Amino acid sequence: QVTLVESGGGSVQAGGSLRLSCAASGDTYGDWCMAWIRQSPGNEREGVAILYTGKYAESTHYADSVRGRFNISHDSAKKTTFLQMNNLKPKDTAMYYCAATLSLPWVCGDVKQLDYSYWGQGTRVTVSS
Repeated sequence: QVTLVESGGGSVQAGGSLRLSCAASGDTYGDWCMAWIRQSPGNEREGVAILYTGKYAESTHYADSVRGRFNISHDSAKKTTFLQMNNLKPKDTAMYYCAATLSLPWVCGDVKQLDYSYWGQGTRVTVSS
């Protein structure tokens, strides 16, 4: 069993930055696909960024809507996945969730897939114009 706890959300003006953190605890040994997924009111969940971490080379993938502005990274020693969000826009306003599943790099490549074994409780991001 794995527990994910997000932090770092808040309110910023357009053009600002936030850094989200996702701390994992429990049985975290192995190869993982870590994801940041967001959902705004009235909309479906949207995969934002994914990262493979494990015995193969780390890999990342981004949604077109955030590529070039967001960066996902992982600190294995701290068991924490980060989402650095720069040049935030009002359309980035949403609840951001961290999710994870045991995986391999060749199946951790579709940022749109939302089938993850573990989810955090979410952290809210509000961007004002």
